[in-house]
Amino acid sequence: MHLDPLMRTLGFEGGITAPGQASLSAVVKAEYLNNWGSAHGGFLFALADSAFALASNSHGPLAVSLSAHIEHLHACQAGDTLIAHAREISLTRRTGVYRVEIHCGDKLIAQFTGTAYRKGA
Repeated sequence: MHLDPLMRTLGFEGGITAPGQASLSAVVKAEYLNNWGSAHGGFLFALADSAFALASNSHGPLAVSLSAHIEHLHACQAGDTLIAHAREISLTRRTGVYRVEIHCGDKLIAQFTGTAYRKGA
């Protein structure tokens, strides 16, 4: 699975690193900030959700999101480089659960959990 148009538009780089895993990086641009000068939650969600999409589709069968949840732990600023690592927590014939951590250096910025339905399995 390759980066989709939204991932490319937002400047995400990376991809699937192993079955059930993916990593993406992104630089926080000024246009991705909220009114308080930190990265917009929607941008962080898009980064985590994109890593989740890659990891959940890494086995071959089409996987689509059933649910997703994010917790914002620390703010990040324009110019920061973010890394999102997705890893599979559980995989059954029809579903998969994935955890994504977004880091800026050593700081954990956000954590995301997503559940996917595996349509083709």
